[in-house]
Amino acid sequence: MVSAKQLAHEVQEFLRFKRAMGIPYERAEFALDQFVRFIRQHWGDHGEAMLDDAITRWCARVAGRKAVTVANEFGAVRQLCLYRRRRDPSSYVPEHALAPVKESVFLPYIFSHDEVRRILAAAGSHDGRFIWASMLRTLILVLYCTGLRLGEAVRLRTSDVDLDRGTLMIQRSKGRSRIIAIRPDLVAELRNYTAERQRLLRKHRRADPATFFLRLDASPLTIPSASNAIRQLLRQLGIKPVTGRVGARPYEFRHNSEPRIIPSGGREGVGFGRFLAN
Repeated sequence: MVSAKQLAHEVQEFLRFKRAMGIPYERAEFALDQFVRFIRQHWGDHGEAMLDDAITRWCARVAGRKAVTVANEFGAVRQLCLYRRRRDPSSYVPEHALAPVKESVFLPYIFSHDEVRRILAAAGSHDGRFIWASMLRTLILVLYCTGLRLGEAVRLRTSDVDLDRGTLMIQRSKGRSRIIAIRPDLVAELRNYTAERQRLLRKHRRADPATFFLRLDASPLTIPSASNAIRQLLRQLGIKPVTGRVGARPYEFRHNSEPRIIPSGGREGVGFGRFLAN
């Protein structure tokens, strides 16, 4: 038996334990907070619930959800239960079979080389209210050449982009930071964009916000605006249906990039020059 008040306290202890080991546990925190809220709504703040019944009902609270989503949320609750068992060996821990799906069966869209060329050409001639051509083309090149997630690329700061060394620093993404080496062809594109970025800042007489990718008004690019701009390009080119969430997504560039694991002590980097020449 467990109450919402007791469980909320244990969740905070559990999160402190995980974070002491360097694990951010941000998504798990959201799922655990939802679980505590669910118990509070059904049993009150002090009313006690059977933990096995509460977990089963919580996993089934919304009909038709994707199995992988349920499994991911269930995983956070199960980890909490394992933590509780440290102090009480009789504490309930649900079996994996309650939410067995661990991986998404989604198949990514793989762009052809011709499609990537068309996307870059369309981006280079884009004329939007807030999204400008040079920035959009450079963003797509970074996504394609490095395999960065869209959010990782959008969150790049000027201090993360070292064009002298040819590296990008990805800060604290998925619980870790990493350095990606890039080849001279991509470095040259980033230098061109950097020069245009400086002209944009001077034109608007704005202080540098330190965000590498800027909108046309010199404000920091946001993930939703970047995602919408790329989706519009894909729809204009007929690569994505004009409506709905099906088809190619901005995330798909991650599945099309060249190998990018750089061994310690040497770096070839990632780029696109040979691809565009073919």
